[in-house]
Amino acid sequence: MKRCFGLFILLGLWVICASACGKEEAVETEGLGAGNGRASLEVGSSQESEGGTEAAKGQETSGEGQEDPERAKDPKAESEEGSAQGRGEPEGTGDGPADSGSVSGKENGTGKDGAGKEAAGSEGEAAGKGGAASEGKNGTGKETAASEGEDGAAPDAGAGKSDAALGGKEGGGSQNGVLQTAALGALSVEGTKLVDDNGNGVLLKGISTHGLAWYPDYVNEDCIRQLKEEWGANVFRLAMYTAEYGGFCSGGDKESLKALVKDGVKYATDNDMYVIIDWHILSDGNPNTYLEDAKGFFEEMSEEYADYTNVLYEICNEPNGGTSWSDVKSYAEEVIEVIRENDEDGIILVGTPNWSQYVEQAAADPIEGYDNIMYTLHFYAATHKEDLREAMVRAVEAGLPIFVSEYGICDASGNGGIDEYQANQWVELLNQYQISYVAWNLSNKSETSAVIKSSCSKTSGFTLEDLSDSGKWLYNMLGAQGSLGAEASGSGTGQEPAGDSAGGQQGSASGSGTEQEPADDSAGGQQSWASGSMGQGGTLTQGELSLSVQPVNSWGQGGEAFCQYTLTITNLGETDLEGWTVEVTFNGDISLSNGWNGNYQVSGSTLVITSMDYNGHIDKGGSVENVGFIVQGQEGLAVAGG
Repeated sequence: MKRCFGLFILLGLWVICASACGKEEAVETEGLGAGNGRASLEVGSSQESEGGTEAAKGQETSGEGQEDPERAKDPKAESEEGSAQGRGEPEGTGDGPADSGSVSGKENGTGKDGAGKEAAGSEGEAAGKGGAASEGKNGTGKETAASEGEDGAAPDAGAGKSDAALGGKEGGGSQNGVLQTAALGALSVEGTKLVDDNGNGVLLKGISTHGLAWYPDYVNEDCIRQLKEEWGANVFRLAMYTAEYGGFCSGGDKESLKALVKDGVKYATDNDMYVIIDWHILSDGNPNTYLEDAKGFFEEMSEEYADYTNVLYEICNEPNGGTSWSDVKSYAEEVIEVIRENDEDGIILVGTPNWSQYVEQAAADPIEGYDNIMYTLHFYAATHKEDLREAMVRAVEAGLPIFVSEYGICDASGNGGIDEYQANQWVELLNQYQISYVAWNLSNKSETSAVIKSSCSKTSGFTLEDLSDSGKWLYNMLGAQGSLGAEASGSGTGQEPAGDSAGGQQGSASGSGTEQEPADDSAGGQQSWASGSMGQGGTLTQGELSLSVQPVNSWGQGGEAFCQYTLTITNLGETDLEGWTVEVTFNGDISLSNGWNGNYQVSGSTLVITSMDYNGHIDKGGSVENVGFIVQGQEGLAVAGG
């Protein structure tokens, strides 16, 4: 009997121990299986919310308390803590991105001391398994999050990188096997395609700033967050002009410009977006003009962002003015070598001649010896139509990887009428060939290509009423499902026009606004000359001034000739000059399409240009450059007496 009683005691102890162990194991499984990726244990009950199931925050037994909001924005800090807890609202609330959790694969590897370019959960593995050790640059192998879901809520098994939506759109992910958005994992080029580190095709769609020196206020976190969450953009381009007024190589504040670039990279990274650092040549024409400056700039940028997986380098925006592909190629090879010394696999975008349109020249003689190189094509839909689309297709089918780093839906001057039919033809073709595309431009400049109305002074928190017709089209095209209100509606019909488009939002004729920028990038994107040759220029002498008027581009539209000129004004006098006035007379009546770095008045065939307050002083023997304009007139337009 005693023996039996002893057996009962032993059996009871075994049952008690087994029960206790089972409870402890169950709690540990619950804490890690929730997908929160924390090393400490969190206990909390699930609650039902309008957007779905959201785990209650509860309390942490480790006593760490709430995550610091500023630290939550720092991917490097997250890497060091091994935490990638989701921090947004659940899907469907309309107050945050649809994929409210931080996107793994970038949050844990942004900074140089972070976990490198790979993080747990970004390889399409089943999430919710707890924290998987990821051995990165610092070699710590710290526990990182496998979850891409909501706070404490385990996502479905297999919800890896290919299902992450950056655009804040319900059901983001893939379309026809191509990712419309991608987690911030490393990109690479395979054949002509941009792919993620699983080999899935990636399509980047977004918007470019205008010149950072002129419209710096749009580089702010709230604006970039709205572009991502409400518009559906997954890439942001930072356009830093090189030679225009305030440009990096023409007297601009270099440190301030670099700070703006770095701010833009940070805000884009914090909002799970890719970002393009754009060396925005335009009036300098040949990128070799400032080759050493470019090498120094990209040496610094590539060192700073060597371990970032979301940074792309655009090394020469729009070569023009007769610059050949051999000129561009030799420049690119030197700059690429500098970048590759720091960043061995970042995507590099190379411009092509004639305002990034002669992609077939690059296809016939591509850059060799480097991976992850793409070539840019720019278009403006009301000017560049089937001919340029066909050239693009020929280049792609010849094996050239193309990236449309800038486009507009108006004409090549950045003004004129919107052609939605041609714009939609472009988008359809770009999607078909999986070519990424970035719209020009995020500003309220008084021109058609600006996506914000000139009457709007906001730099974030835009409503539908704040958008220009170009902005409304872009908002719709990106497929945004945010909180701007009713579906945006542009002015165009999207149907094939009966003839050349006309009208639209016209730029200021004075050229004397608060931001003295060039007729921007879009002024350059021309494909054909107006009448077989550029409008003729010349050198004129007016009193003690020598005026060099040089044509840099010309194109025809609607029976009119458009010519773009750049001016150099030299003081031939014996004393310094304070303020200047020059006249340019043409061989026929003209109208002004755009002008920069001067005040402009038209009288018949004569254009009168006076100085701005910042460029009126000319030293004895000195010159003022980067003054320019676009005029339209008859076929064969030329400077009289030139």
